Amino acid sequence: MRGPTLEPILELKNVSAAYGRIKAIKGISLTVYPGEVVSIIGANGAGKSTTLMAISGVLPITGGEISYDGVRIDGTAADLLPARGLCQVPEGRRIFPRLTVEENLDMGAFFRKDKAGILHDLNRVFQLFPILQERRRQQGGTLSGGEQQMLAMGRALMSRPRLLLLDEPSLGLAPLIVQQIFRIIREINETDGVTVVLVEQNANLALQASTRGYVLETGNVIMEDEAGALLANPDIRKAYLGE
Repeated sequence: MRGPTLEPILELKNVSAAYGRIKAIKGISLTVYPGEVVSIIGANGAGKSTTLMAISGVLPITGGEISYDGVRIDGTAADLLPARGLCQVPEGRRIFPRLTVEENLDMGAFFRKDKAGILHDLNRVFQLFPILQERRRQQGGTLSGGEQQMLAMGRALMSRPRLLLLDEPSLGLAPLIVQQIFRIIREINETDGVTVVLVEQNANLALQASTRGYVLETGNVIMEDEAGALLANPDIRKAYLGE
């Protein structure tokens, strides 16, 4: 939870981004404080994933400012941000299918030189995801969808992130696996102190795991509140929670 004088770890000010002539996000502003889990919810096409890609430098912005840890990062190459503690788990996992589980995890620490720290973090990933330790010599492409999602998250954790961007971590997974994934999201936030920005189609589950939430609609932020207040809001329940 944020304190009265805590500085944001992430701040977007009037950020816009586009795919060609199609404006995907239109001047959105949001703030994330250290230690929070902040959800971005909305219908398909609202601009949720685009927002994460703009933050992580995958998609150049067309206006506004993005600051991480008090420093502007818009215009920074995407591959430089993990070393600064900002890492994204993209939608669809995007693991290296021909590499083994352990090789995939090693890729998450590609910029690190602290061998003892890397080994410590590898053991932490195996503690969080025991199935990955069992499958450590197995090619990533032979894993189930849920195991691949765990691998993608584990690979991101190997970069020792301070801010983790998660894009649709429950997509296409069985309910029991989804519950396991969200339990681990809460654990890495509460135990490891990782701040999380979560884009998730399952708004109910996302808000239950969050401190605060933002609601996007056609590229605009239409509402921001504490997660509990959004869960209790009848308009949100009707529009996004299927009630």
